[in-house]
Amino acid sequence: MVDRVDGQGRLFSMADEGLPAASSADAFDPTAPLAARLRPRMLDEMVGQQALIGPGKVLRRMIEADQVPSMIFWGPPGVGKTTLARVIAHQTRAAFIDFSAVTSGIKEIREVMKRAEAERALGRTTILFVDEIHRFNKAQQDAFLPFVEKGAITLIGATTENPSFEVNGALLSRCKVFVLKALTEGEVAQLMRRALDDPRGFGGQDVRIADDLLTAIAAFSNGDARRALSTLEMVVLNGEEQDGAIMVSPETVAQVTSQRSLLYDKLGDEHYNIISALHKSMRNSDPDAAVYWLARMLEAGEDPLYVARRITRFAAEDVGLADTGALNVAVNAFHACHFIGMPECAVHLAEAVIYLSLAPKSNSSYLAYEHAKRDALTTLAEPVPLVIRNAPTRLMKELEYGAGYRYAHDEEEKVAAGMQCLPDSLAGTEYYQPTEEGREAAFKARLEQLKALRDAALHGE
Repeated sequence: MVDRVDGQGRLFSMADEGLPAASSADAFDPTAPLAARLRPRMLDEMVGQQALIGPGKVLRRMIEADQVPSMIFWGPPGVGKTTLARVIAHQTRAAFIDFSAVTSGIKEIREVMKRAEAERALGRTTILFVDEIHRFNKAQQDAFLPFVEKGAITLIGATTENPSFEVNGALLSRCKVFVLKALTEGEVAQLMRRALDDPRGFGGQDVRIADDLLTAIAAFSNGDARRALSTLEMVVLNGEEQDGAIMVSPETVAQVTSQRSLLYDKLGDEHYNIISALHKSMRNSDPDAAVYWLARMLEAGEDPLYVARRITRFAAEDVGLADTGALNVAVNAFHACHFIGMPECAVHLAEAVIYLSLAPKSNSSYLAYEHAKRDALTTLAEPVPLVIRNAPTRLMKELEYGAGYRYAHDEEEKVAAGMQCLPDSLAGTEYYQPTEEGREAAFKARLEQLKALRDAALHGE
């Protein structure tokens, strides 16, 4: 669906150009949802994003100077990505095309580019706004590239996903990325108060709602202006009329906000952000933060087995030999999740997360393997020393496989101290560097004892 808007904000249908037409989103419609009626038309009407569009800020200066580059707006839902693009259409002299990545394909892209070329021939820039640009595949994104390069269009893309992963590198390199933040509770409350006073909202009605209820709605909205206004509209429409006023009760707000939808995409950026937060909270021995991030994932619908697998990895990587019982706790939690599922298994995961947070920490096993892996991949692949090879056949024995092998259990200290098990080029390399955390202190003492035995054997003592 595409529209064209001139520099004064007038919308022109492009159906007569052979392109699909759309209804005007800028014309006031009293029957439209509150969020649509209250959509800002100028920069000064926008709430939030002051780091970008506040007085003297970089994006505001670009818009006011009519020097808007191709750019990507990245942020969570309801923070003003589409609104900001429409405001740019009002405040610049460029033609504006609103393009949906959900309903459009290569054919529509080419038709729009043809129209943009015609505008360019007339000396006019075209701003192409692509909502949910991450939904375009590589071929569709590539179709924009030559037109962005030669300046036929100024591309503004909006996405809730990390553009580093979802936008082609070539296209991304030609765009300035602006990160839009979720609105604060104070900003959301300000927006709702405006809605109560603005004639486009409830300004013509006597709506009475306590400040603490607006705060509750703001918290429920999770920084999403659209959700906040939709919720406000619902509680007002369900308010009770008393003496010509609309009274919004705490009970009405409680009913409307009873089920909060958490911002979480199991395949997207927020998924990795939150699992990272869980790992790092446990690593930092902070059980409160760890349980919070666990709840954020599970209550948003994450597969508990995924969480259990990540916890099991953590038990070995970050707790390791400092508490060898940690892995058992994690594996048991995994089995519990498999047996009974959500919501009951949440308590098993919470138990494991708290245990791992409070356990002593050692990453010595992880570091030992990474060091050994590096050597295995980068050094000469030497053969296994003859002394520790098996010799099940006569030929192998004739070739001295196993010659000189000493059975550790027959040794006084249960170690054949003088027997070399590493290849010659790596002899003496130490991969495992124990810490003194928890049970690993005992492992360290044992390792030092073994090293002393081997040093004595090496020097013939």
